[in-house]
Amino acid sequence: MSAARPVDPDRTVLDAFRDEADALGHAAARWADSDWARPTRCAPWPVRELFAHVHVVLAWLPGMLAAPAPAAPDTSAAGYYRPDHRFAPETDAARIRLAREHAASFATPGRQVREFRTLTAELTGRCAAEPAGRVVRTRHGDAMLLDDFLTTRVVELAVHGLDLADALGRPAWLTPAAAGVVLRLLFERPADELPGPADRLLRRATGREPGGPAPAGLRPLTLG
Repeated sequence: MSAARPVDPDRTVLDAFRDEADALGHAAARWADSDWARPTRCAPWPVRELFAHVHVVLAWLPGMLAAPAPAAPDTSAAGYYRPDHRFAPETDAARIRLAREHAASFATPGRQVREFRTLTAELTGRCAAEPAGRVVRTRHGDAMLLDDFLTTRVVELAVHGLDLADALGRPAWLTPAAAGVVLRLLFERPADELPGPADRLLRRATGREPGGPAPAGLRPLTLG
């Protein structure tokens, strides 16, 4: 098994966010109408509602950027994935409801994809204009470096991108930059030091590929 592809060290987490969001938007624009109703492993969401969930979790960012910046961060990207109220049953129920409401607000999947691509382009521009070291407050109350919060959004894009690709029986579109960000978070090592391919390693690390033990060196995070 070959190693995961190396990532350009000069690429940033914002580059990874842009690349993975672009890849998902491009893939979704080619799905047939029947594809949007297919079930996913993220029950009870079909493809359309899982895609909506990804939109919803990215759409928290504009309000966070508009709010006053906390004085200092108190939560890292890894610390964000601690087993607390954010994974409680009532929080999960709210996630399900918000995704369903968002999907239902669009007359067609095509409009939903266009809104997603508009949002991610705007977020890329807004985040690029923020100063280094910018701190934001999450909806859960965490004060985080913007780069660390963007890391969690790359996780959402990459992991749910695999869920969508698998539901549709399509090859994964996981980008090297996003794979590098997520695998470093999970293993605290560069992607090119890990056995690949990256999409299979990420499936195993997040319990999406059954069989065998978890990959060696996996950091225990609560990913929902």
